[in-house]
Amino acid sequence: MHLLKWLYPGMKFKRWLLLFSVGVMLVSLGLALVFNYKYLDLIEEAIFRAVYLWKGSYNYMFTTLVGIAVVVVGIGLMLIATRFVIRSVIMVLLPDNSERLVDIIYEKRRLGKGPNIAVIGGGHGLSVLLRGIKAATSNVSAVVTVADDGGSSGRLREDLGIIPPGDLRNCLVALADTEPLMEKLFQYRFKGKSELAGHSFGNLFIAAMTEVTGDVETALRESSKVLAVKGEVLPASKEHVRLDAIMDDGSVVEGESHIPEVHKHIRRVKLFPPHVQPVQAALDALMHADAIILGPGSLYTSIMPNLLVDGVAETLRKSKAVKIYICNVMTQPGETDGYTASMHAKAILDHGGQGVIDYMLVNNAPISKEMQAYYAKEGAYPVEVDEEAINALGIGFLKADIINESDVIRHDPQKLCRNVMKMVDGLRPGNGSDHYMRSRHN
Repeated sequence: MHLLKWLYPGMKFKRWLLLFSVGVMLVSLGLALVFNYKYLDLIEEAIFRAVYLWKGSYNYMFTTLVGIAVVVVGIGLMLIATRFVIRSVIMVLLPDNSERLVDIIYEKRRLGKGPNIAVIGGGHGLSVLLRGIKAATSNVSAVVTVADDGGSSGRLREDLGIIPPGDLRNCLVALADTEPLMEKLFQYRFKGKSELAGHSFGNLFIAAMTEVTGDVETALRESSKVLAVKGEVLPASKEHVRLDAIMDDGSVVEGESHIPEVHKHIRRVKLFPPHVQPVQAALDALMHADAIILGPGSLYTSIMPNLLVDGVAETLRKSKAVKIYICNVMTQPGETDGYTASMHAKAILDHGGQGVIDYMLVNNAPISKEMQAYYAKEGAYPVEVDEEAINALGIGFLKADIINESDVIRHDPQKLCRNVMKMVDGLRPGNGSDHYMRSRHN
């Protein structure tokens, strides 16, 4: 019975459906004339009489030509009716983007055929990568750390007992395909001295959605619909965890936000409690991915917490996906002071085990002396790419320009996407992946 609703008054469908029906009848009639069906004797006789009176003679080929003409007219009416039916739907569903419908359909089909890529990390680095990757594929799964205990996320975590939403929000916005105003809304941070001061609207939205749905996975899935997210955003775990760091001198620093403050060399990080249940959807995304990307982002506070969740590192090792680590461009004060590229990779291998990284993507673009001097004031320096040490770990690498140097040094989303996709395509079996076991320049 729901099909009859298309005939409701004001739907602007009936006239075009009628025109389409007329077109179908004309096509049927024309085909019948072309093939000289016997039950059309009366019509053919009428044509015979009209032509005979006009020309004084009759050629039966003329009936065929009339039939072809009727078919053409019928098809034309059907096309016109179809166009206006589709337009009626588009103007209601996509009033602002109706002219871009073909582009929208083509883009969704193209992105839907892209490789399955899982990314692991947190912080701003991960969102930068996602902004680029979503232009190459919509089959993206972001596995995000839940160890953040600072800022708005930390306050909501303590007040509401939820996992910190900040990194999850950044990933949702990065993968969103929605109006700029909606992105500004989710990233808006309240000012002033009220209890809302410092909170971002997106964090509050996710917190509210979590309480409404009763589950953070469901909350993220529903939030993804609001933002028209390309892909999915998944927490590594739904449990409350704390990230602790064991320093070289044996001291222990508790809490992710406190680790960089002590300015000591980190020997290892761990989760409290030590055993944390993973989100099964995150494990499935890693297992079925064509490529798994770690980083970019803070080595110990954004990437490592994911690897310490039960089953994540094991799934990484078992996965047949190409595993690529995007190395940081600059060292981070209090976290990776004096680290080379190979030291970044070794730290990940020490925590996740051999096999969690196959290849690295490192920067080879020069950094201006002015920017180096600016960062040196903060205790940050360019990460040295020690090629032989990287290969000694059994890891291949690609050197490429992956940064955007303006007032600060950031990874560039488009450059990251271009080089990551080049590696993903080139490292598939039979595509010459052995070449990445030594230095390559882009």
